[in-house]
Amino acid sequence: MDILTHNRRMARNNRWSNDRIYRAVLALQPGEFEVARTSFFPSIKETLNHILAVDLLYLGFLEESGVGAAAYDDFAGYHDPAKLAEAHAAADWRLIAFCDRLSQDDLERRVVTDRRENGMIPERIDDLLAHLFLHEIHHRGQVHAMLSGTTVAPPQLDEFLLDYDLHLRREEVERLGL
Repeated sequence: MDILTHNRRMARNNRWSNDRIYRAVLALQPGEFEVARTSFFPSIKETLNHILAVDLLYLGFLEESGVGAAAYDDFAGYHDPAKLAEAHAAADWRLIAFCDRLSQDDLERRVVTDRRENGMIPERIDDLLAHLFLHEIHHRGQVHAMLSGTTVAPPQLDEFLLDYDLHLRREEVERLGL
């Protein structure tokens, strides 16, 4: 698989994984979303808001929106898990659309990233995408672990790429249009 196809598949895996995580989160009992837990961020709510804030920051860089670090700095966060899920789904679809528009040549193109006091740093699009996917996986794993201490079992998140696992994701992939 070439890297362009890989990035497109990772963007779709990202949407699918977030859908699974948010379906679990939306099934939580009152108070479980925001209660303090042991993790890098102190709750499921704070972790999911952080993931979305970084997604919006990097989407701005990738789309060359000119918003810069303000995309992260001005992010207010969501208190309602349903509204957070909706906002994250919109960001996921933006990422899929961005990846679908890319050409092979675009992957090596550099876009400026606003690193505040560290300056405006040009980064390759393929490196930014790799970082963004890793960031999502890293923190989604923390949400997964935090769900283990709730009334909702954490969902399986590694059944997306292989034909062997197709029967385990078919309904979701069709529902999401992936």
